[in-house]
Amino acid sequence: MADKVFSATLSKQERLNSRKLIDMLFGGGKSHSMTAFPIRIIYMVRAREDGKAPIQVLTSVPKKHFKHAVDRNRVKRQLREAYRRHKQTVHQGLPETSQMLIAFVWLSDRHYTSPEIEERVDNLLQQIAEKLRAESEEWKVES
Repeated sequence: MADKVFSATLSKQERLNSRKLIDMLFGGGKSHSMTAFPIRIIYMVRAREDGKAPIQVLTSVPKKHFKHAVDRNRVKRQLREAYRRHKQTVHQGLPETSQMLIAFVWLSDRHYTSPEIEERVDNLLQQIAEKLRAESEEWKVES
């Protein structure tokens, strides 16, 4: 596999904002879910369309947990930053022809420090990367 060009930013193309893709991620039976409290990650691998980013990310902090927008926005910023710092973990295991949709959903009523959130996001992304490696090994064996 050729080395992928890696950018440590979170560009606009990497944001998941298509209603159709969001419905597919949350409604479809092909998505997977993991939890590292207070974060739940829902992800799905699908065929990549031309011009689309290999990974698109959505962050969700329900109003049920934080009534004030400033609190929800803080948690979303922390989640996005933690993902941005550790996204290469998943990028490396993703095949060139595939696209991954990821949603981070906040589950707690309290704030956590950025290092705690970063640790949990990294843990979840490593678990996804391990599953991707295992699946790619199965695909190679079947071929």
